[in-house]
Amino acid sequence: MLKMDSQILMRRMANKAKVIPLEEAELLRCRGWLAADLHVHTTCSHDVIPTSALKPEALYNKALRAGMDFVTFTDHNTVEAYDILGWEKDKLVTGVEISIRDDDIVGHTLHLNVYDFTKDQFQDMAEISLIGDLMGLLAYLNRSSLPYTYNHPFWFEPREKPNLAAVLSVMGLFPVIEYNRHRAQRKNEIVVELAQKFEKGLTATTDTHSGRVGEIYTLSKGEDFGEYFRRIREGSSYVAVTVLTKEDIVREVNAWIDLLSCQDLIQSGELISTGVSYMDGILGALTGETFRSFPRLYRYTLNLCRKLSCSGLPASLYLRSEGSLVPEIERQLAGILGKKF
Repeated sequence: MLKMDSQILMRRMANKAKVIPLEEAELLRCRGWLAADLHVHTTCSHDVIPTSALKPEALYNKALRAGMDFVTFTDHNTVEAYDILGWEKDKLVTGVEISIRDDDIVGHTLHLNVYDFTKDQFQDMAEISLIGDLMGLLAYLNRSSLPYTYNHPFWFEPREKPNLAAVLSVMGLFPVIEYNRHRAQRKNEIVVELAQKFEKGLTATTDTHSGRVGEIYTLSKGEDFGEYFRRIREGSSYVAVTVLTKEDIVREVNAWIDLLSCQDLIQSGELISTGVSYMDGILGALTGETFRSFPRLYRYTLNLCRKLSCSGLPASLYLRSEGSLVPEIERQLAGILGKKF
């Protein structure tokens, strides 16, 4: 039943934009189309489990093995990954996920990815984002001809009140919006519909925090990244996607547990953020040095976490949380656009 539902959803989206299944994408890649997963987090992000498998060097090599033609890391408000790897490396494109809250225009935090910049340009962007000047930041990006996207338009920071009405007006300011693997399927369907309606480019990204780079991606053509992204912006591209299922989330949580079972956790004082509050507490404790000082208790807790994950309960709670805002999104969009979503 899940497989059939996924096929129906895929056909529905394909009628709206250039959304294709992974099998079809592989055929295009054989014909010279270029693939990139444009939203990937490393241990340089505060919400990634601090293990060697998620260091920039490891993920760079993993992305290449996955056949990505461009590799980028979009850690939260930092370019530390490029300081580690070097700013000039084969197939590597600079990237960052910038958080910005402009209370005058939106009132909730926006996330945007920016690519192909220099270290000096990152410093400029960081200074503008700190003062919450969204229009100033976008003006800088346009003036500097930097590629950028509006990330997961219908995901909002915990404890923030979303301004759904502002999402549409903000969307008009961005050339490209994101289909995000970790968002509820209906949210992604709405993003695809809006991309078509407002003639926006579309990317498909994993937004992975657990090393699952390249499991969905964006296909485009070009001699370099600049041309590759220009074609995305113009709509001359495809997104290769899968439909988020309960089983996908179980695998994701199990991937976190597998990473924690490795004996190479890096000391970190940061809190893990998975989107499921009680899982954050468990994972945060398991990354702490104190808890790992008791190996038997540590292994017992990991096994308990795996059993909990395999029960599907965390996945069900995540999907319920992700979908809770969908009816209100549809209602407000219908009111603004005068059509049923």
